[in-house]
Amino acid sequence: MESKIKDLNKKLAEAYLGGGEKRIEKQHANKKLTARERVLYLLDEGSFEEIGALVTHRTKDFGMDKQQFYGDGVVTGYGTVSGRLIYVFAQDFTVFGGSLSETHAEKICKVMDLAVKVGAPIIGLNDSGGARIQEGVRSLGGYADIFYRNVQASGVIPQLSAIMGPCAGGAVYSPAMTDFTLMVQDTSYMFVTGPNVVKTVTNENVTSEELGGASAHSTKSGVAHITSTNDVECLEDIKKLLSYLPQNNTEKAKDLPFQLEDEIREELNQIIPDNANKPYDMHSVISGIIDEDSFYEIHKDYAENIIVGFARLGGKSIGIVANQPMFLAGVLDVNSAKKAARFVRFCDAFNIPLLVLEDVPGFLPGTDQEWNGIIVHGAKLLYAFSEATVPRVTVITRKAYGGAYDVMNSKHIGADMNYAWPSAEIAVMGAKGAAEIIFKKEIDAAVDKEAKLKEKEAEYAELFANPYSAAERGFIDEVILPETTRRKLIKAFAMLEDKQVDKPKRKHGNIPL
Repeated sequence: MESKIKDLNKKLAEAYLGGGEKRIEKQHANKKLTARERVLYLLDEGSFEEIGALVTHRTKDFGMDKQQFYGDGVVTGYGTVSGRLIYVFAQDFTVFGGSLSETHAEKICKVMDLAVKVGAPIIGLNDSGGARIQEGVRSLGGYADIFYRNVQASGVIPQLSAIMGPCAGGAVYSPAMTDFTLMVQDTSYMFVTGPNVVKTVTNENVTSEELGGASAHSTKSGVAHITSTNDVECLEDIKKLLSYLPQNNTEKAKDLPFQLEDEIREELNQIIPDNANKPYDMHSVISGIIDEDSFYEIHKDYAENIIVGFARLGGKSIGIVANQPMFLAGVLDVNSAKKAARFVRFCDAFNIPLLVLEDVPGFLPGTDQEWNGIIVHGAKLLYAFSEATVPRVTVITRKAYGGAYDVMNSKHIGADMNYAWPSAEIAVMGAKGAAEIIFKKEIDAAVDKEAKLKEKEAEYAELFANPYSAAERGFIDEVILPETTRRKLIKAFAMLEDKQVDKPKRKHGNIPL
């Protein structure tokens, strides 16, 4: 027995070394942790239980039978993060460049299946050169097996993907189907086709970083939800993100201890400028409402005219969607609508209540927006809010104009509670534009057209540039003092905690993709 134990320990020691010391040193030289180091840092100390450490590939072609590494390029298993059960796989770039083989895929599928059966989050740490070309279609089949499981797990358990190295070709589609994608600045990239293929097909000269680096995907494409400066920060970001999420779709995120006290925030009274066209930072409104330092922004550098993220309110996890007047006056456009719709649907899938902070002058006009489908992309956000059954509360801080008023979680599409500050303006459009249309003949006939326009603008504003017409009809439940917002919201979400909605029987809706 002693010799057999010795033999097992030898095999495990080989498995723990991955591709060997030299390749580990190279990984470190590239400012990257190894797959095993990442897993052990992510999970609580001593909690990791590995599955499939002694798996090897089955390929004999191209001399592959002489190149065997235990684990076959991916570390898989389970453990805990802050005491919560988590399943994880981490691709090992020191073994065949982390390339995906048939057995590599089988290991990933095994932990994904367990995660769904048990009802716990799955975290993928991606660092792979792509499909293992020596295996041909078997490798491609492995990817498809993973893709299928991503879809089956969607909306059932949280799926988080960290891109911590290369992720190219078919490998990018699994992270794209998960709930959140994190990237590491300067050491990770994602693209369907690399710079060499781009050069051949389109004659563009572009680097991997320019084509699919963290900066490109966090600012231009929106593929990356969170960008971290290094591996350690990325793993910390995963831990922080998990703290706002439940284990699965049948549970709610864990509440933190909270005692309702004096929740008045007088600084909120001073945020909205007297000039309706002057911008202000919606982050200051968020900070004045939520539990201190609890906001975790998602998609921070993409479509900055809308803010989405998680926070704590009275110790409870909530999702926040807020127009940002500092960028494009807070209008809705193609990118902001997609960004917000995706976030709303995630929160609804995992029982996270939604708070909407509204200051929106409408949809962004122009040929660029129309030709890029603002109609269908705006409809995505409308659809997402309309189908959401979690507690939904809206606060209108200033502008709520036109169709954007409807889309931003209005009472008409199922919001539970709708508040407005006294500064709210709820109308089809701004007073000046409305006056120019309604009173066109009177203005044209006037001797002093500018004076007449100002007179009619004031007349329209008196009627509609306020929250009271909407409040009279019950579209606004209450006009509140800004300083009372935090207290009102804490009590509203507590009141809505046991909300139940009966949905029509159907296979699924047809969201305007």
